[in-house]
Amino acid sequence: MTRVVLLSGGTGGAKLAHGLQQVLAPGDLRVIVNVADDLELFGLHVSPDVDSMLYALSGLVDPERGWGVAGDTGRAIDMLRRYGEESWFHVGDADLGTIVRRTAQLRRGRTLTEVTAEMAAALGIASHVLPATDDRLRTRILTDAGDLEFQRYFVERGQRDEVRGVTFEGVAAARPTVAVDEALRDAEVVVIGPSNPIVSIGPILAVPGLREAVAAVPVPRVAVSPIVAGRALKGPADRMLASLGHEVSALGVARLYAGLLDRYVLDEADAALAPAIAELGMEPVVAPTIMRTDADRASLARVVLAAAAR
Repeated sequence: MTRVVLLSGGTGGAKLAHGLQQVLAPGDLRVIVNVADDLELFGLHVSPDVDSMLYALSGLVDPERGWGVAGDTGRAIDMLRRYGEESWFHVGDADLGTIVRRTAQLRRGRTLTEVTAEMAAALGIASHVLPATDDRLRTRILTDAGDLEFQRYFVERGQRDEVRGVTFEGVAAARPTVAVDEALRDAEVVVIGPSNPIVSIGPILAVPGLREAVAAVPVPRVAVSPIVAGRALKGPADRMLASLGHEVSALGVARLYAGLLDRYVLDEADAALAPAIAELGMEPVVAPTIMRTDADRASLARVVLAAAAR
């Protein structure tokens, strides 16, 4: 039995979570998920990263997009559009069921952690999906077009704006949940997934006390690079790194995690960066990291676990 804690956001983290779930014993995976991408839409509470994790771990995820429910339809959003509602953020009909259920439970005074656990159980997920905080936390993107809510930048404006700065609204008052604290305390391995280090992992580590808790755990800590051959496989991580003054490479991401990690998994395409990563105080592990299939996900999960066991 190996109790693994994964810090995750976006599609890359969800894929690795699915890989880890395939190779670990049921219940041994705990995923701390970014909630700073959350938004209010049509009066409902949407948690995109939490839902992507639920769908990935339950086998419901759309394999082409990496988010949403496979085979979902869009009749509800089409009807809302007819009524004059904004429709820039696509929500499928099955996805809407998840969102309605969450919102109703939150309005009854349940926490996001409690609601997520109930949803995971209903979907047959043995792993534990843990929002990083139950407090309100929102990523703001500073651009030449103004200070934008994250989803306005990411979805409505298609990530076309140059990112000048990133802030986390509400972070000073946010706190890790009891479940998150317990997961880190009981962990035998801590993993940072191949997620955007600035807007997926960044908000998790920005919650007061969480970065320090990860740095202090007396167990192996491993990260997987989200950058391969100088590019993000999906999303704006490479452009964000560049515009914020960071090197766009596996090494550039490793520098952001300096002091947090024992080992760092980078793709074979970036093997030449291994010596520089070693100089940061973390052992480089070179392996295939691109996850196109379920087998790829499981293979990378085994690489991560083997790295932790060294």
